[in-house]
Amino acid sequence: MAARVKPLLALLGFAGCAAMQAPAGERYSALGTEPFWSIAIANGQLSYEAPDGPNFSVPAPVPYTTFNGLNYVTDRALLILTHAQCSDGMSDNTYPDTVLAVVDGVILRGCGGEVLQPGMLPNSHWQINEIDGEQVFEQRYFLEFGPDRISGLAGCNRFSGSYRQDGDSLVAGPLAATRMACAGPGMTHERRVLELLRGPLAINRSEEDDTLLLTGGGGTIRLQQVLN
Repeated sequence: MAARVKPLLALLGFAGCAAMQAPAGERYSALGTEPFWSIAIANGQLSYEAPDGPNFSVPAPVPYTTFNGLNYVTDRALLILTHAQCSDGMSDNTYPDTVLAVVDGVILRGCGGEVLQPGMLPNSHWQINEIDGEQVFEQRYFLEFGPDRISGLAGCNRFSGSYRQDGDSLVAGPLAATRMACAGPGMTHERRVLELLRGPLAINRSEEDDTLLLTGGGGTIRLQQVLN
């Protein structure tokens, strides 16, 4: 393992490299700009490419699973994937993962996974700006979408549950919430958001300012996308 990588591995709590090789059918790609680089995992190999090199390919290890992503560790590269939506900074493309790579001791940052299509909710994070036209500004107002789970805060308690996106319609499953009492308008806002999420909501997204309007049940929730 490259000497310059070891201190970072120690900081992250890794004792050594993964001993088992990843299945040959596993595929993943990551990229970065300024400088340009790419990593591809395919056919049992982890391959690194950059205009100035050095380009190489090594056996792809079985990744370590973390609470919010995956980590691949090899003798020449450490790949840390965090399931948080990422913009590549050079185009309008967004990706489901934020990536930190250490290649031969050099730290690189970028994005990973398949390009997300406009309007897709999975692996996205949104700040709630308005509820039925009433503006809210506090940090305790947000929605997060995983691959099939929704979670958030709408003024007081954390809630979560399943969801699905059918085209331009959001359908949330039963939502469970904590039961803390809060002062101020938070409880009223929370009850309204949970009420709206009980029924199908029409999704209207503005690409110009990364906002999302959820409409249904006689009300609206306006959100602003949060990019990492």
